[in-house]
Amino acid sequence: MAKTSSAKKSSTTLLLVVFLMAAAAAFMALKAATDRVSREKLPGSSIIYIPSGKFLKYATFGYRAVAADAIYLWAIQYYSTPTIDDRFDHLDHIFAIINELDPRYQDPYEVGALIAVQEARNPAAAFSILDRGAANNPDQWVYPFNAGHVALMTLKDYPLAEKYFEQCMKIPGAPEFVERLRANAIFKKGDLRTSWETWLEIYKKAPDERTKKIASNHLYNVKATIDAAAVDDAAAKYRERFGRPPSDLETLFRTGFLREVPKDMDGQDYLYDPATGKVKTVTSPWRR
Repeated sequence: MAKTSSAKKSSTTLLLVVFLMAAAAAFMALKAATDRVSREKLPGSSIIYIPSGKFLKYATFGYRAVAADAIYLWAIQYYSTPTIDDRFDHLDHIFAIINELDPRYQDPYEVGALIAVQEARNPAAAFSILDRGAANNPDQWVYPFNAGHVALMTLKDYPLAEKYFEQCMKIPGAPEFVERLRANAIFKKGDLRTSWETWLEIYKKAPDERTKKIASNHLYNVKATIDAAAVDDAAAKYRERFGRPPSDLETLFRTGFLREVPKDMDGQDYLYDPATGKVKTVTSPWRR
């Protein structure tokens, strides 16, 4: 009885080995076939041979990380081949396959997003890749941070940048400067009151003098922007009533268009240009 059981196990093992060898041979044959495809004649054609990540999870027989690494290396070569005009058409799909095979493989998320932004000029694909990275690696702050950077610097989409930076801040280990980036995004989107409150909070809890100085400079800039907007509005109303620009800020105050003559955060008078009705600070916020 023991011999029969042992024989069955040996037979099963042999069949499994044969099956794995056949599958490996088929995979190598498929790769060889795709390698023979002329990229110049059929740009991007090898993409059609790559199945979905869900299928490959089973086809790799547990070697998901190896398969993910192989496809990632292929993708680097593929996307660095300028003769393939349509190589970026399936970028998100290719990196989604890699991400599905090995969700904790960090490099493809960052490199894929970088290719999407810098080479493909496709921020939407970058957000898709980075969002997958954040979903699959909720302990990694780098993905919402990078997404926030793309939103802030590439798209100038300040509400979106604020959202990503806020998401990043909630992850343990995120750098303290992310809060400053969020505060700057809030300022850029025009929410001056919230920006003031945020920078004031950063100032109050600053761990060192350098951070406190940075926050102070931004507070100076926010106040100057708020004051300038108030002067612009007052000067416009003055011109509408009197048909000429006000000669100085005192005139706006005396005629009731300003509640007070504003000063900068350091107590200095603003420089007023009667030709434009606009004010500016004597000192740059970044050179105080």
